[in-house]
Amino acid sequence: MPYGPQLKIPATYMRGGTSKGVFFKLDDLPDAARQPGEARDKLLLRVIGSPDPYEKQIDGMGAATSSTSKTVILSKSESPEHDVDYLFGQVAIDKPFVDWSGNCGNLSAAVGPFAITHGLVDPGRIPENGVVEVRIWQVNIQKTIVSRVPMANGEVQETGDFELDGVTFPAAEIPVAFMDPADGEGAIFPTGNLIDDLEVPGVGTLKATMINAGIPTVFINAADIGYAGTELQEAINGDSQALSMFETIRAHGAVRMGLIKHVDEAANRQHTPKVAFVAPPAGYTASSGKMIDACDVDLLVRALSMGKLHHAMMGTAAVAIASAAAIKGTLVNAAAGGVERDAVTFGHPSGSLRVGAQASLVDGRWQIDKAVMSRSARVLMEGTVRVPSDTLNQ
Repeated sequence: MPYGPQLKIPATYMRGGTSKGVFFKLDDLPDAARQPGEARDKLLLRVIGSPDPYEKQIDGMGAATSSTSKTVILSKSESPEHDVDYLFGQVAIDKPFVDWSGNCGNLSAAVGPFAITHGLVDPGRIPENGVVEVRIWQVNIQKTIVSRVPMANGEVQETGDFELDGVTFPAAEIPVAFMDPADGEGAIFPTGNLIDDLEVPGVGTLKATMINAGIPTVFINAADIGYAGTELQEAINGDSQALSMFETIRAHGAVRMGLIKHVDEAANRQHTPKVAFVAPPAGYTASSGKMIDACDVDLLVRALSMGKLHHAMMGTAAVAIASAAAIKGTLVNAAAGGVERDAVTFGHPSGSLRVGAQASLVDGRWQIDKAVMSRSARVLMEGTVRVPSDTLNQ
């Protein structure tokens, strides 16, 4: 059979926070992939190199982790209150599946720089030097993100001295504010409770805080499942029984949160909810060899993403952590000392992170007004990504 030349699609490979992904302008995609559906999913799967039964993504742009198997589609916003529409796709590694159910908080930091560079922000709002506020509409969860991007001599400033645990080299700081970050229109606490008894077959009944802020997240106590909260990736990702346990907890939490109707549906909703375990402050050695002292953090948090312990912390999960920490009575707040707070510093496998959140009780229901954290972003490569010409037809 004849084989045609590969498709060439303009794309930018960017780091945002502790994640990497392939960024596209909507108008640069092939016609069939400009609308949600099978053609778009097939294209993004092939770009990233999935599904790959070897779980290496050798034949694509992915790097075989949940942090690097990501895609972003951006377009100029039709809303006068926003500059850019931001759609995030989490690509499964070993399955033919793109999860559109949530946001990526880390890559949110790269959206503003990309939008400025690619003409999606009104040039009249961009200073030669200073900071430009980029107003982002997060399409997956229908929420606003405000990013403050530094400019130097008419270009996005990417280099700087801001250090972020989980990223080897310093870069320019980009503060990112997640406004009213509840995922979709649901309540912050879908069950109506700050703490629930979550029955998990084969595990037991666990105390759980299930919150819908930044990204739906199920928080449990580390001690209740035999952990200290100081674990690094190899302690969990090399333990198939532990991974199975966490997936079972996640699936039953998803049902209780109303995200799915039956635990079997969790396999097709891998990106959300997240499951995380918390513990009071303790000293440990981070994956980089950096010593984290108990007095430098308010609590410890470890979170799983796409079935594996994350090497640092997902940006959206950081929003969930700060939101839960701001509300007395949650497991997260209790682990952080049980005091009122509007910011929290937590220890994760790569180090620590400080995130702020403002919570308020309105008509008997909690809401998160905004959550703020600093990230950084950098263009790694730009040009065209290539995929076989029959990708959309397979």
